[in-house]
Amino acid sequence: MGDKVKEHPGAAGRARAADHPASVRNVVLVGHSGSGKTTLVEALALTAGAVNRAGRVEDGGTVSDYDDIEHRQQRSVQLSLVPVEWNGIKINILDTPGYADFVGELRAGLRAADAALFVVSASDGVDGSTRMVWEECAAVGMPRAIVVTHLEAARADFQEMTRVCAEAFGADDPDAVLPLYLPLYGPQGPDGHAPVTGLVGLLTQKLFDYSTGERKESEPGPDQLPDIEDARNRLIEGIISESEDETLMDRYLGGEQIDLKTLIEDLERAVARGAFFPVLAAAPAADGARQGLGTVELLELVTGGFPTPFEHPTPEVTTLDGTPRDIKPCDTGGPLVAEVVKTASDPYVGRVSLVRVFSGTLRPDETVHVSGHGLADRGHEDHDVDEKIGALSTPFGKQQRPVTHVIAGDLACVAKLGRAETGDTLSGRDDPLLMEPWEMPDPLLPLAIEAHSKADEDKLSQGLARLVAEDPTMRLEQNQDTHQVVLWCLGEAHADVALERLRSRYGVQVDVVPHKVSLRETFAGKSAGRGRHVKQSGGHGQFAICEIEVEPLPGGSGIEFVDKVVGGAVPRQFIPSVEKGIRAQAVKGVAAGYQLVDVRVTLLDGKAHSVDSSDAAFQTAGALALREAAADAKIHLLEPVAEVSVLVGDDYVGAVMSDLSGRRGRVLGTEQTSGGRTLVKAEVPEFEIGRYAVDLRSLSHGTARFSRSYARHEPMPPQIAEKIREQAKDTS
Repeated sequence: MGDKVKEHPGAAGRARAADHPASVRNVVLVGHSGSGKTTLVEALALTAGAVNRAGRVEDGGTVSDYDDIEHRQQRSVQLSLVPVEWNGIKINILDTPGYADFVGELRAGLRAADAALFVVSASDGVDGSTRMVWEECAAVGMPRAIVVTHLEAARADFQEMTRVCAEAFGADDPDAVLPLYLPLYGPQGPDGHAPVTGLVGLLTQKLFDYSTGERKESEPGPDQLPDIEDARNRLIEGIISESEDETLMDRYLGGEQIDLKTLIEDLERAVARGAFFPVLAAAPAADGARQGLGTVELLELVTGGFPTPFEHPTPEVTTLDGTPRDIKPCDTGGPLVAEVVKTASDPYVGRVSLVRVFSGTLRPDETVHVSGHGLADRGHEDHDVDEKIGALSTPFGKQQRPVTHVIAGDLACVAKLGRAETGDTLSGRDDPLLMEPWEMPDPLLPLAIEAHSKADEDKLSQGLARLVAEDPTMRLEQNQDTHQVVLWCLGEAHADVALERLRSRYGVQVDVVPHKVSLRETFAGKSAGRGRHVKQSGGHGQFAICEIEVEPLPGGSGIEFVDKVVGGAVPRQFIPSVEKGIRAQAVKGVAAGYQLVDVRVTLLDGKAHSVDSSDAAFQTAGALALREAAADAKIHLLEPVAEVSVLVGDDYVGAVMSDLSGRRGRVLGTEQTSGGRTLVKAEVPEFEIGRYAVDLRSLSHGTARFSRSYARHEPMPPQIAEKIREQAKDTS
């Protein structure tokens, strides 16, 4: 692709509103934390002329400036869009966080993009989580390329990294993962490390020297050509094997020289349909330089080899009642179908929604229908409302640059959509539609919080509502059993960002408190109790006596009340009062303050007074009878047990099973799955998996995933139950 490079476009690198989907490329950067994604984005923006040589945008700040939290934490914590222009093509670069806690932002980026650049560090290699994302992209046929960074590091080896990438990403066909360029090295330094100063194009057989900070093209010397011959032949064979012209391989093997134009066209087609995955090298520009190594080649690959939005199938679209709707991909004149892929709050303009338009054209000040369905389990209520579009803009650093419209295939920010949340669909007011939401990871780390002061308490609910509206990978729970407010997150870093946003963005100070598990109580055997409530203090007194028997029932039975009173010992009108008192006491618990469940309470006998008996008196007597029965019985504390499914690489199965057993878990079985992974199923007490999201990540080096669902409550071990009873006494 090097023969098509044009001169540096300067100011033309500033992105504008696209006028046709064919002139748009949407690419997401994927890679582990520290691989150099954000630095690469800045280098591409510099080469495209979107920033000056100091790496600053025209109105101040760097291209990566977005959130103060990112500056304080020194890492990306959210999806950001950086649009640039190259050779008349608008490139929407979606920079994603590399840390596992922010995988929700990565998934949003994958949804909005048409192709992916996998950024791998020559000093760190390819981690397990990056492999998993590659497999997700492969499953949907997303075109991909690989960029090797940190070549300046000691012992960095581009050829070795190419081999590692072929091994990690080319399981089905290693010859589909090959370099397009090889690095050129300068003289060795005192440490013996030779810096990369340029590239040699394997197809064009031309040298591109970046040593002066400006890309200079030249012809290789005769002594340099043999060094690239083997790599060039292998690349040509890899391209031809993916060619739609089946005669090409026979002609090549027969000795025919395939012309460069044909090879480049076949390469671009293979990349665009996700059949070939080129490897490139890139590095940021040196101080004062205009172009970073490999950035021109990378921009050429994106504009020439990555697909247009026309080639991105539209996600499933239905009417609001679920009737499928056939939407033509990227029809700028078709019905409006757009999706909110990210929601953020700006201190000056309020809520800002990053939107990908899949059909139609979005314009400022028009009224659209906002549909949000399918995220009720995350604390997001289904909604259907009409809202007026505010200003449209493209972000650049902390600035928003106005645009007049957004066509199908393009991305932009929409201001002042007060009800729209991440994952919502924007459609025509008179033709409301709904897009199937993308898959989002389940938040499995609980964070129990309390307002720090009365002033914070007044603002807490609104702050939390805004927080989960922006981030659907968080789930808000108001636990009725423990009376705790619980924010479910993906990990500790995710929780830290949530707390900091509550504090800095919404002015809410909260305290983190220990997360409580919803325990239950039940009777271990039969017991009897007598409730006597007799008081006389002038005027009407209180008189009620009842005798009950309590026996355990199977799990899930709740409270069963049986009336066996004979002879009117307890008048009929007061029997419901006894039951009401018993059920009220059961909610409060009888031993350690947890709800009583799974018992049958039988009312056997009692006494009443013609004047002093009342509904309130018999409620009190029923509660007293239940407490007395509990005092003479053995009470089991029941703990919730979760069914846990862990998908883990075969290398870590033993460690995962051993860890689950150490958590009082019962392994139910294992199941072999594709990709060298095993599904481990187990039942584990919820007491033992509060931090499992963090611990499993450490245990499996970030390569395992798990899900959990409530199975049942069952008696906990006596020694643990006794500790909890003692704690309950200390706090009562």
